[in-house]
Amino acid sequence: MKIVCLDLEGVLVPEIWIEFAARTGIDALRRTTRDEPDYDKLMQYRLAILAEHKLGLPDIQKVIAEMGPMPGAREFLDALREDYQLVILSDTFYEFAHPLMRQLGWPTLFCHSLEAGADGILVNYHLRMPDQKREAVKRFKELNFTVVAAGDSYNDTAMLGEAHGGILFHPPENVIREFPQYPVVRDYAALRAEIDAAFARAAA
Repeated sequence: MKIVCLDLEGVLVPEIWIEFAARTGIDALRRTTRDEPDYDKLMQYRLAILAEHKLGLPDIQKVIAEMGPMPGAREFLDALREDYQLVILSDTFYEFAHPLMRQLGWPTLFCHSLEAGADGILVNYHLRMPDQKREAVKRFKELNFTVVAAGDSYNDTAMLGEAHGGILFHPPENVIREFPQYPVVRDYAALRAEIDAAFARAAA
């Protein structure tokens, strides 16, 4: 009874906000959870910038529709699901993720939701629950699953710590320095090998 919990952005798909920033030329939107560990502070910052530039959900969805998963991500997930249960735990939003989930073969996704006005301008965001990544891993453990988790940012470290094994996938140097207890991998072959090794350690 083994379950793998993966972050989405930075692990399976590019960072949506960075891609949007590049396409709109608004460099301030490049800030992500890699830079700001306080998620509410980050989201309020993003919503204010979008409102200032009069950019709404349709504008962001247009960018996402033109994006795709990282090379090899779909194949990695398909092979992983032959041996393990899989859940994507992300701080993205269902309104963003839908086209990307299709390209990844519809893995199970737990994330959050957005609220937009009639004009499409985003007015708020709604967390599915506070600290949802760690809480999900905790509940899987209560259901008698052995859990291995992988992510790339500050907002993944709580779930890595809660899991039986935690892995950092292609993280920035500041996260590596602050969380030296987690092994670091930089490609899907190494990630799969580390997932297998983490389950072996948990079973020992």
